[in-house]
Amino acid sequence: MPTELARRVAYQRRIARMTQQELADAAGVHVGTLRKIERGARGASDDVVEALAAALGVDPALLLGSRDRADARVHAAMPTLSAAIAAYDAPDDGPVRPLAELRASVDEAVTWRLAAQYVRIARHVPSLVGELLRGFHLARPEETAATANLLVSALRTADAVAYKYGARDLSARLVELMRWAAPHAEDPLLDAAVAYVHTEVFFAARAYVAGLRALEAAADSTPVGRDDTTVAARGALHMRAAVIAGRAGLPQAAGRHLAEARRLGDAVPESVYQGTAFGPVSVRIHEVSVAVSLGDDHVRRALDAVGGWAPPCDLPAERRSGFFIEKARAQLWSGLPRDAFESLKAARRISPQHTRDHPWVREDVASAAAR
Repeated sequence: MPTELARRVAYQRRIARMTQQELADAAGVHVGTLRKIERGARGASDDVVEALAAALGVDPALLLGSRDRADARVHAAMPTLSAAIAAYDAPDDGPVRPLAELRASVDEAVTWRLAAQYVRIARHVPSLVGELLRGFHLARPEETAATANLLVSALRTADAVAYKYGARDLSARLVELMRWAAPHAEDPLLDAAVAYVHTEVFFAARAYVAGLRALEAAADSTPVGRDDTTVAARGALHMRAAVIAGRAGLPQAAGRHLAEARRLGDAVPESVYQGTAFGPVSVRIHEVSVAVSLGDDHVRRALDAVGGWAPPCDLPAERRSGFFIEKARAQLWSGLPRDAFESLKAARRISPQHTRDHPWVREDVASAAAR
């Protein structure tokens, strides 16, 4: 109902300490439209709701009034995405925009992924994937590599939603399509990025030792260079390998890969490389994740090392909220349920959708409440 939406938008805007003009500018809507929405004089389209939620830094469900409605929008997009990739080698006919326009759309979608804006991804990325598949098959030889690169990025963005929402079979198919498309991009660093994402398949199957082998092989085959992008590609693989080694209960392997990730992370500025955040801050966050997986004394040492530290605000929201989720698990391990609950609240403030849909959060909340 427009009146209910009006109350929620105005309330969230006041919490964010934004004027109507500031919110309208941030969301890319006319201030007159926003005023009518807040008065209850008109409703708002899905695009406007998503834009307002993104500008306010909240889950669209808070404006819609129901998490179920937001979840339903994500799940409703799954069949469309599945149909698009099912015909990857014979896509439907349709228009294909110029490469520059496709690149702009992919860049926007990657921004949504890093900000964990899953509702926006679910609504817009399936059609983008279909268009890129058409574009790949129709591309002129000189544009094939660039189109393949964009296709991999779009598939990775779609996979973020499938994986987070528990559609493991769809996620695995998306990863396999990434592995199919990546060689056409003729970029070994993109192959490294795909190997990083491929680890999801091993996490889902709990095949941690096999996943560690795959990551080590990928790290060995990644080019060695001094430029930031090359260093970050290898560093991200070692960072990921440390995490899966921790899950496998292999402290020596985890420590070895963490040390290499730390060395490489210290050599580059914190940034997003090939779609993956990497640098000294990201490595520090993953140290907590590894410690939680290894348990025992590792957890206490990790908490002592972190102390009151928090990742900087310019880090992608998904990575920042992930830090507080991992910190909450470490605090639960250490018998600090109240501290864990505060960490989960911090994660939710940073990225509501990522926190709510993280597979460990509900388990952690239940554990914290029971103590």
